[in-house]
Amino acid sequence: MTTFTTHTLDSAPAAAKPILQNALKAYGFVPNLYATMAEAPTILEAYTTLTGVFGKSELSETERQIILMTNNRLNGCEYCMAAHTTLSQMGGVKDDVINALRNNTPIANSKLEALRQFTIALNKSRGWLSNTQIEAFLAAGYTQQTILEAILGTALKTLSNYTNHIAETDLDVAFVANTWTAPTPQAAE
Repeated sequence: MTTFTTHTLDSAPAAAKPILQNALKAYGFVPNLYATMAEAPTILEAYTTLTGVFGKSELSETERQIILMTNNRLNGCEYCMAAHTTLSQMGGVKDDVINALRNNTPIANSKLEALRQFTIALNKSRGWLSNTQIEAFLAAGYTQQTILEAILGTALKTLSNYTNHIAETDLDVAFVANTWTAPTPQAAE
């Protein structure tokens, strides 16, 4: 099995160092995901840039985390589920929403549940949604802009989830309290 390097500020390629330094300033540590992505500075730059762009969307923090955590769960990414649980808690996402996302149960708020269901359909269909699915989502109070922003969030999670799967990224101490275990494939949707 190939072992991927979890870089430090000293071992990282030169192009990745400024991004890792920014992460250290922002979080107080360099997340292992970033340290692993540093091997290819382009993916690290893409991921951090898309994260910033997604943060500029019209979506609330709760809505962004619904898209991100739903994709994390569907993709079985234990690292990102733990990390985004922590980020959701820090961002003020309600506990019942976080628990629903972690446990694959409905969100009590019907509009937020519509976003969760839309994200599930988007991920599972690889973007081949029916007109009925799109119209139901729009009828729930969302817009065409939301559809495109959900695609952006899904693309963002593809970068991190696939990296973590292949590199088997170690969970950071900061996220251990929110460890999540992916269901076995037979128990998944």
